Amino acid sequence: MPLITVRYTTQRQSGTLKADIAESVSQLAAQILHKDPKVTAVIVDSADPADWFAGGKSLAEQKLASFWLDIRIVDGTNSKDEKADYITAVYKRMVELLGPLHTESYVHVHDVRADAYGFGGVTQERRYIARKLWVPPYQLAV
Repeated sequence: MPLITVRYTTQRQSGTLKADIAESVSQLAAQILHKDPKVTAVIVDSADPADWFAGGKSLAEQKLASFWLDIRIVDGTNSKDEKADYITAVYKRMVELLGPLHTESYVHVHDVRADAYGFGGVTQERRYIARKLWVPPYQLAV
């Protein structure tokens, strides 16, 4: 948890760009949103700048890069400030990785209900309840 999807376009070429993007967005999710990188999944997909249009012109024509990032997190697990900080940090990092960005580059922090989202066949709601039901061994002796 979470699932991060990134679609990007750039004129820059790098054999490690997709891995760099995946590492960056996962690392920022851990630092800012407190998400465990061990259970963070990232999907990175590229698009041809000639196929990406903003303001009626292709980004190839504009010689600009762009991206769309969607991160799914459980509703209520992060504050407005944390989400705003994540959006800002991702944008800054993508400028470093992709080059000058069109202003129509997006980060969507998608808050989802805990009972409608999970991994490994278990919802986040059930994981939360299971953690709350666990009784520390020292309390059993009382």
